[in-house]
Amino acid sequence: MAVIAAALAFTAATAACSASGTAATSQDAGVSKKAEEALASISGKILGKGANGEEAATPDEAKLSDAEVAQVKAKNATAAIVMHYGGNDWSTAQVAGMKSEFARLGIKVIATTDANFKPDKQVSDIETVLAQKPDIMISIPTDPVATAAAYKKVAAAGVKLVFIGNTAKGMTVGKDYVSVVSADDYGNGVVSAHLMAKALGGKGEIGLVFHEADFFVTKQRYEAFKSTIAKDYPAIKIVEEQGIAGPDFAGDAQTVASAMLSKHPNLSGIWGVWDVPAEGIMAAARAAGRTDLKIATEDLGKNVAIAMAKNELVVGLGAQRPFDMGVTQVDLAAGALLGKKEPGYVAIPALPVEHSNVLEAWKQVYHQDAPADLQSSFKK
Repeated sequence: MAVIAAALAFTAATAACSASGTAATSQDAGVSKKAEEALASISGKILGKGANGEEAATPDEAKLSDAEVAQVKAKNATAAIVMHYGGNDWSTAQVAGMKSEFARLGIKVIATTDANFKPDKQVSDIETVLAQKPDIMISIPTDPVATAAAYKKVAAAGVKLVFIGNTAKGMTVGKDYVSVVSADDYGNGVVSAHLMAKALGGKGEIGLVFHEADFFVTKQRYEAFKSTIAKDYPAIKIVEEQGIAGPDFAGDAQTVASAMLSKHPNLSGIWGVWDVPAEGIMAAARAAGRTDLKIATEDLGKNVAIAMAKNELVVGLGAQRPFDMGVTQVDLAAGALLGKKEPGYVAIPALPVEHSNVLEAWKQVYHQDAPADLQSSFKK
């Protein structure tokens, strides 16, 4: 209740200090209450399904018993981590979670690769790693079609393959791969929509910056955000949507956000598909002198966390729990080594994050205290 009260106080304060200088209205308070009630009603729930319509299992279903841990250790297995791209907080936390659990289970990590979101680089990474004959591979495809043939080679070699969030095309769970572990990306999109609406007082014009790729998890966020705004907040109008393909996601987002702000002078907010594009939107807002712009996004990266802590630009986001996802991925792969039949789709609920709980959320997401610069940025 204290967190909710603090969040309500924050919403009222920001509304009172908006660029128009108008005081918070009864509509603002009503929207804030509506958003808070919606967020409370979905807390801990999985709203989305897997790419093939699968119902989500929970991480608890992947956990290993003490006896199973001992059996895994006795195998002296090896593993490879093949990422789509690295260097951001989400990928770093994913790898940290995986390596922590691999170490606990006595599994040696023989390779960790970063494709920089380039399918041809990832195909090369997969083939190079496969030559080292790992027992386990955990990976997220940069492109589900362009990488499919390479992943099929992994399956044919008998490697226990676990996907992160997105699967390669033409592969069958239980046959070609063990499982896919995901955040509830649909839920994250819903969360960010409610937080955006709360910050806007339920009205205004907004733009969307989405991921222009055949990428299931980012499509889920985009669709969930749009549908929630349309269904629950009809006075918020989406006036423009622009896709970005990367790999310079921050730079591309800054370019399209700058164009949106120029074209739509009454734009009140912009949603970014994850934290790195949101950084580009922040840069565009600052360059345009639009410090009143409301930005909502997904994923608790450090730069957007600092902005939230300062009460600047970023009003809220739906956070994944990448460290926990990493642990679950390893447990599923290890269970498969023992011949266990694992659930084909596992998801972890979205975590709503805004100014009031950003420091606590950091600890939940990354399993460590918020860094000093984030803590010192927090505006009470």
